[in-house]
Amino acid sequence: MTSELPSPSLSPAWTGRTDGDTPEHLRWHQVVRPADGRGDPTTPQRDPGAGAPTSGARSTALIGFASDEGVRRNHGRVGAEDGPEALRGALASLAYLEGTGALVDAGDVSVDRGDDDAPGELEAGQAELGTVVSGLLNAHDLAVVLGGGHETAYASITGLTGSTRVAAGTRVGILNLDAHFDLREAPRPSSGTPFLQALRDAEGAEHQLSYAVVGISEANNTRALFDTARERGVTWVTDEQAQTADVTGVRRWVRSFITAVDVLYLTIDLDVLPAAVAPGVSAPAGFGVPYEVIHACTLEATQSGKLALADVVELNPALDVDGRTAKAAARLIHTIVSRHRTDASLLA
Repeated sequence: MTSELPSPSLSPAWTGRTDGDTPEHLRWHQVVRPADGRGDPTTPQRDPGAGAPTSGARSTALIGFASDEGVRRNHGRVGAEDGPEALRGALASLAYLEGTGALVDAGDVSVDRGDDDAPGELEAGQAELGTVVSGLLNAHDLAVVLGGGHETAYASITGLTGSTRVAAGTRVGILNLDAHFDLREAPRPSSGTPFLQALRDAEGAEHQLSYAVVGISEANNTRALFDTARERGVTWVTDEQAQTADVTGVRRWVRSFITAVDVLYLTIDLDVLPAAVAPGVSAPAGFGVPYEVIHACTLEATQSGKLALADVVELNPALDVDGRTAKAAARLIHTIVSRHRTDASLLA
């Protein structure tokens, strides 16, 4: 396991077209800066649950998790460790919209892939990323994790619950856009176990945790997984229900979930999208949820005033077609960052 790109370095992926240096011409690669350290989780810069920093301008921190050890353990197609750089490259030339605020990149936490005889140090990498995420959340309005396999999620949620955003009694919501529950029972943590791990952690915690999923494929989740979801109080919408014809209904369902929580974590597994839109994932969808529905759910979360943390996972650049998956993911991240609200009263 290694931590890469310490401040003040920036990834070479942050390059792209330049039309000018005045505000109306700016693109992300012209604006993003290296993080000034990764934040100190023991020195909060905001009040618990606050919607904005106690001082300074609005800001978003990016952090990569270059890992697919969890995918390997889950018997998936490896390659997601290259996702963070591909996402940066896809984001680099997107327009920087007025009001987006400062963008900083804290580099990558990397996990060396192992094998059946010598598993990689996923658990240590998740612990490190969790600590980094806590620090970034204490210092910035929003943190966005660039995955990585969906093992990223366990690190993300531990980072959130370890930050000053979550105190005793805080109702934390996980909104997962995904074809899978990822509630698998397994001897080792993997990309299929993160939410069962998080729900178990919450059993002895002072905060409350709720978990909801949009995009569940009944064909790709066993009865045991559905049983676990019911036992754990998980709510979901299937891929068949989450189609364009009912985008308003799906968005209303998401809004209802968000209303019942205080702080929100949004996690987007790109395999929720149809394979034609997102071919570059470990497990391409045979059916999938239309992009416009996923974007609508993302927008609902982003504009709720409660979103503290988001991650986008399972991009496998080696399996992508013409950068199609990376571009679809980058647009979702662009929406999250540029339209993020820290106060529900600012909803459009």
